[in-house]
Amino acid sequence: MPSPKSIAILQSNYIPWKGYFDIMAAVDEFVIFDEVQFTRGDWRNRNRIVCNGISRWLTIPVRASGRSRAPISSIEIADPIWADKHLRRLEESYRRSRYFRWLHPHLLGLYRRAAEMSRLTDINELFLRAFAEIIELPAVLTRSDEVPRKAATANGRLIEICLAKGASVYVTGPAARSYIEPEQFAEAGIELLYANYSGYPRYDQGAGAFDNHVSLVDTLFHCGPETRSHLKSLRDPSSFLDAP
Repeated sequence: MPSPKSIAILQSNYIPWKGYFDIMAAVDEFVIFDEVQFTRGDWRNRNRIVCNGISRWLTIPVRASGRSRAPISSIEIADPIWADKHLRRLEESYRRSRYFRWLHPHLLGLYRRAAEMSRLTDINELFLRAFAEIIELPAVLTRSDEVPRKAATANGRLIEICLAKGASVYVTGPAARSYIEPEQFAEAGIELLYANYSGYPRYDQGAGAFDNHVSLVDTLFHCGPETRSHLKSLRDPSSFLDAP
């Protein structure tokens, strides 16, 4: 008997941290949920790296002024040379890291491609797919707009996507406890599981106090192919997923 299909449905983030990829590693299908509203000061168009022992932001400038309800999928880039700036900052920050020569060619090609893109959602998807490939994650990446919307509520939409994709296990981040309605998932026959981000191993970031909540690019530069061993869902799946 085949095992139940698991799914995650999340907004795209720019070069996100290891926890985001841990969710991706824990499921059979990862759905990019960029039909929802873009939020300023969030992780959609920015993330943090470690530069000289200090956490620094990398932010993609976007045109979002006056578009308070615009979906992430419609957000456009405001500065055409952002990719060059980010690549230079990464080179300056990590050129002495152990796996700089291993990762740099990947990033060089990615930022060249990203520089030609005009929408944030496409840039985020480019990096999500590339990083997932680098660390050999098996999940299939799709988009929520492949499923026509009929549901009137946020929880209903998530359930609608799960059912359309044939998934009976839904994996999400711990912050979702504030808005998820477990009884609706139970009524639809969908098991609900939350990511547990505690207990990630440390690694040498070069200087300063260890900062766990930075982009996966930091882990890749310092740990290379061993980055896989820093994902809990691959190392010890039972410790990564919690029931409601």
